[in-house]
Amino acid sequence: MHLVRLLPLSLLAVACISCAQTPPADALKSYGPNPTLPAPDSGLLPTVNVAKAVGWPVGALPVAAPGTKVNLFAEGLDHPRWLYVLPNGDVLVAETNAPAPADDTDFKIKDWIANKIMTKAGATVPSADRISLLRDADHDGIAEVHTTFLKDLHSPFGMALIGNDLFIANADAVVRVPYIEGQTEISAVPAKVTALPAGLNHHWTKNLIASPDGKKLYVTVGSNSNVGENGLDIEEGRAAIWELNPISGDKHLFATGLRNPNGLAWEPSTGALWTAVNERDEIGNDLVPDYITSVKEGGFYGWPYSYYGQHVDERVKPQNPELVAKALVPDYALGAHTASLGIVFGEKSALPERKDGLFVAQHGSWNRDPRAGYKVIFVPFKGGKPDGMPEDVLTGFLNAEGEAQGRPVDVANDSQGALLVTDDVGNKIWRISASK
Repeated sequence: MHLVRLLPLSLLAVACISCAQTPPADALKSYGPNPTLPAPDSGLLPTVNVAKAVGWPVGALPVAAPGTKVNLFAEGLDHPRWLYVLPNGDVLVAETNAPAPADDTDFKIKDWIANKIMTKAGATVPSADRISLLRDADHDGIAEVHTTFLKDLHSPFGMALIGNDLFIANADAVVRVPYIEGQTEISAVPAKVTALPAGLNHHWTKNLIASPDGKKLYVTVGSNSNVGENGLDIEEGRAAIWELNPISGDKHLFATGLRNPNGLAWEPSTGALWTAVNERDEIGNDLVPDYITSVKEGGFYGWPYSYYGQHVDERVKPQNPELVAKALVPDYALGAHTASLGIVFGEKSALPERKDGLFVAQHGSWNRDPRAGYKVIFVPFKGGKPDGMPEDVLTGFLNAEGEAQGRPVDVANDSQGALLVTDDVGNKIWRISASK
């Protein structure tokens, strides 16, 4: 649920409103395996409630959960978004943002409005188009080495190492570069493996993950609209996860109907692929919950015709009843408009009582009153499935005035079992570790 380039003209009349930092208790109804889904509320004026990006005061830290502590792992980054921890413990971070439009000949007032909203949220900085390497050689929890690992990319996001090949998901293609363990920069020109649906790039982020045996890659591609309002012809191959042969570049659709999938992770006990998905907007404060779900091969998850199974979205014309009847219900709701992005399972975590479950970075809402997200949570699992309500792991990203000091994006376990968290407003990476 990233801030979008195209929004209704009615937003001209909407004033941003202030609100409390924390959703009320009844907001938890939109969390869990059986969320409460209210009736759609398609009012004339959708809610716009942007947390102004202000950054962190000097020396300020987010708030870590009891039994843990947080420190600054790295700072001075340029819109850090996605993480990848290499086998030797080096940390790669994609410093990136949406690609610039190819031209502005069709620029509309809606684009201008959306740009103003994104600017307030700190989301319109130019893309650095690079991956940086961070190294904590003395294992004190602070990176003392910071190098430009790979530059001149095209809005890079997901990364995965297979053997001696590092794969990167740009906004328009998966590319590959050779990697030698321990190197701090790569000068090789990336080789294109396969093209990815691009174009309008309403959702530009492309993530990827390698299968455990390294024979396949799975690549996320978000939709080109909220609910198909730009025409379904430009949604071909989007709102989906692709399965890719990393050698030949051959690919096919693995799962569809996923509006904007981002995080990808393998559940350790079952081997199932899980993803985090940002759902649709503009039908109410509590619709539609973002979610995490196991991904079934050939599965259809509803977008754009329905949500959370067979709940039909009446805005989509024409409808497709036959496809709606096949729509799968996601495993676990994460709250409406929370913009849940990065995920990582806790089997390698050294945080207390955080082995069996999933960490989720919630980037935070821009269209909900009161705001939701702006934190890192942990969803406990049992037997390979979510078991219980989410627990806060890192909070405090909003200050007392409801301004965004930071916004969490991705999470990863470092080589010592601490949890790394990217913060694209604070331009930092936070590190959560056990306090004892």
